[in-house]
Amino acid sequence: MRYHDTMFLALGTHFGKVYLLDVQGNVTQKFEIVQVFGLYTREGFHEHFDCPVKVVALHPQFSRSNNKQFVTGGNKLLLYERNWLNRWKMVTLHEGEGTITKVKWRANLIAWSNAVGVKIYDISTKQRITNVLRDNTSLRPDMYPCSLCWKDSATLIIGWGTSVKICAVKERDPTELRDLPSRYVEIVSAFDTEFYICGLAPLADQLVVLYYVKENADQMEEEIRARPRLDIVQPLPEVCEEISSDALTVRHFQQNECRDYCLEHSEGEPLFYIISPKDIVVAKERDQDDHIDWLLDKKKYEEALMAAEISFKNIKRHDKIGMAYINHLVEKGDYDAAARKCQKVLGKNMELWENEVYRFKTIGQLKAISQYLPRGDLRLRPAIYEMILHEFLKSDFEGFAMLIREWPGELYNNMTIVQAVNDHLKKDPANHTLLTTLAELYTYDQRYDKALEIYLRLRHKDVYQLIHKHNLFSSIEDKIVLLMDFDKEKAVDMLLDNEDKISYLHKLFKRDHHKGQKYHERQISLYAEYDRPNLLPFLRESTHCPLEKALEICQQRNFVEETVFLLSRMGNCRRALQMVMEELGDVDKAIEFAKDQDDAELWEDLISYSIDKPPFITGLLNNIGTHVDPILLICHIKEGMEIPNLRDSLVKILQDYNLQILLREGCKKILVADSLSLLKKIMKLVSRLITMMQFCNICSSKRRGPGSGILEMKK
Repeated sequence: MRYHDTMFLALGTHFGKVYLLDVQGNVTQKFEIVQVFGLYTREGFHEHFDCPVKVVALHPQFSRSNNKQFVTGGNKLLLYERNWLNRWKMVTLHEGEGTITKVKWRANLIAWSNAVGVKIYDISTKQRITNVLRDNTSLRPDMYPCSLCWKDSATLIIGWGTSVKICAVKERDPTELRDLPSRYVEIVSAFDTEFYICGLAPLADQLVVLYYVKENADQMEEEIRARPRLDIVQPLPEVCEEISSDALTVRHFQQNECRDYCLEHSEGEPLFYIISPKDIVVAKERDQDDHIDWLLDKKKYEEALMAAEISFKNIKRHDKIGMAYINHLVEKGDYDAAARKCQKVLGKNMELWENEVYRFKTIGQLKAISQYLPRGDLRLRPAIYEMILHEFLKSDFEGFAMLIREWPGELYNNMTIVQAVNDHLKKDPANHTLLTTLAELYTYDQRYDKALEIYLRLRHKDVYQLIHKHNLFSSIEDKIVLLMDFDKEKAVDMLLDNEDKISYLHKLFKRDHHKGQKYHERQISLYAEYDRPNLLPFLRESTHCPLEKALEICQQRNFVEETVFLLSRMGNCRRALQMVMEELGDVDKAIEFAKDQDDAELWEDLISYSIDKPPFITGLLNNIGTHVDPILLICHIKEGMEIPNLRDSLVKILQDYNLQILLREGCKKILVADSLSLLKKIMKLVSRLITMMQFCNICSSKRRGPGSGILEMKK
């Protein structure tokens, strides 16, 4: 009940004392009463009654309205109400069926019980509307008293012995009223229970039932009384479904009987009072915190954690369930499960993460937690990841390699780990796993040359993926042979698919013009597409490329210099010169081309094309003097034509002419000098020959006599 909006509990004893208790069970007031023959009201007025009062029920709005009414139960059911003279008026509502043991008042309905059954009285119409008879008449009503409670203003719940009935008060059809009450009662649910009912209270659509456990005749009397039970049941039309059950421990329960227990509840408050001769137990509906407590007591941490996550807005005490679960798993030795739970429990709390990592290190289980460390936007300090990598590197190369592949390189200092791997390779330089991992570290560090070197050394299948992914074609030009030895088919496919990036054929051609001659036709297209600067040198040096095909490609791409070379090589010099003059418009190149060909007709064509172009005439005047008679050009120049730098050009022609004269005179002098020198040498040789012949003639005349020399000469 409430008193001045303050919750308190009024408790009466068999010794005639009444105690007022607060919600913590502390006694706030005590009254000495020998026997209740009167009632004290809030206003302090004392009223005396003619018969002993067993039960009292106040009007539901007694403390909040002017309608001061209450009923008492003893041998009679009496209604008291204050009249306009401030005196109490008494009306007998029922009598003649024995002692009234229970009275409950809700809205305009008063329910009471006696040895015969339960009645309901409508105070608004002053009519009794029902009489629900007691089922099991074999039970003594004083030993197994009736329990009453209102669920709402129109639903009464009756418990008696092992029977429960739920009664709904309904309005009768006005057409059927006649002499009947305006309301009637319908029993909407009736079922039996296994134990004796000591008290009832509504809980939403369910019922709270206090049970006294049935006696077992096979046992001794002092052993037959068990602890009372507090159950929550779901009532159905003919049965009930048990939701929960708790056995209550109260003092001296072994000596208690059914009538020694009762259940009371405060309307509007989720509190239930279980009253026994020695104890009062306050029960309340379990909230999510209570449920989690129970799960934790049963060591059902997974379910407790799930319940906390679902009802995180409603729980008040349990903010460390996850850590308790992790601790429990660690104590059990289930380190992998404990590490796995860290992801959910620790979340984004970096401090908790680092504490757990160091704890796992202390118990030697860093490997267990390594798979679950944060590695996305949320990250720990690099030292944490490096510590774990070093741990793996000591004893588990495969696990180390797996972490390197799975962890982003930004998590740790890459150079620190590279140095650690190199230190281990000094002891075991042929370790395939460490070498592969080192290549991956180099790849992340963009040191592709070192990674490529390791992959080629290991003949690793990922070498081609590395080349393609990071465009390392320029790094493999001197490693083609190694790639061919490793996997010839893949190497050839790579060369052909990326011929624009790998200058393999170019290097082969530079080494030997004839070795790759079957590829020369293809090289023309490759040079034209990807390396034009080397196209013209290739055309000049190759003797195996098809000129017609090369000319077609160059003309399609409008490569003038290459086309000029091919036309001249194919003998069409006049067309080649025409392209130089018309498309290049370069007189110096045209003159150079005419000089190379040394063809008089080409000079005539060049002069004819240039005669109306003063810049070309200037170029010819400056360069033609040593190859063609300048008169041929000068004669074709129109009178009045302005020629840039004509004076300088004419001076140069004269200088070139004088130079030619000087050169001719010099050459003539050299020729004359050489001729005289050679003539003198010849004369000297001839004179030596004549002397020798004379000597021979003299020798012959001495041996043969006169006339033999002449004869010998004739011979």
